[in-house]
Amino acid sequence: MLDGLNFKEFVAFLSAFSPRATLQHKIEFIFRVYDSDGNGGVAMNDMLEVLRDLTGQYISEQQREQVLTQVLEEAGYTKDSLLVLSDFMKILGNSDFKIGVGKSLCDNYDFKLCLF
Repeated sequence: MLDGLNFKEFVAFLSAFSPRATLQHKIEFIFRVYDSDGNGGVAMNDMLEVLRDLTGQYISEQQREQVLTQVLEEAGYTKDSLLVLSDFMKILGNSDFKIGVGKSLCDNYDFKLCLF
């Protein structure tokens, strides 16, 4: 996601982690992370790709698919759904969603970016 960013874009990227960032800005950031191909939609495979990066070898592919299918169904979607930004707003906008850099949470990771 950071490939090819100039300084201005990098600063804009980091602004999602500011305590002053709006919830909408944070959700737009998360959407861009999941929409890795930039097509404006997030499919099950896009979500699985991010989940693989986050979980590594700690859970199996089958477990990832089961968890993701359950989460999607609880939100009113299916594994075949293509989520757009407004879907992310609907799902995350009604929660106590926070995004930030958590030093104590991330001390064991090389990339100190944590979503919580």
